[in-house]
Amino acid sequence: MESGLVSEEFREPDAKTSFERVYQVVRQIPEGKVATYGQVARLAGNKKWSRVVGYALHVNPEPGKIPCHRVVNRLGEPSKAFAFGGVNKQIELLEAEGVTFTDGRVDMKQYQWDL
Repeated sequence: MESGLVSEEFREPDAKTSFERVYQVVRQIPEGKVATYGQVARLAGNKKWSRVVGYALHVNPEPGKIPCHRVVNRLGEPSKAFAFGGVNKQIELLEAEGVTFTDGRVDMKQYQWDL
């Protein structure tokens, strides 16, 4: 992957902004899996974009098409500031996909999206 560019595997021809790059990656996270902010940042082309990922997901224009609920922190914890119904909604959406939580965390070894 070239610095600053979305991996060829995830690139869509009209991707121009950093938020669009983030959304491209998040669309690829399979149901029942999660990715970390850092993982999404790296796949979007810049490993330093973890905060950009958070900002992009907070203003997600299509939550039904861009599954931002599948992004958790590096410890497997859901976002305390989940913009689309709060942390309990994020947990509810993930549990509906078969993801389980123990002590408020996802088992990353079991559920992390592995490319």
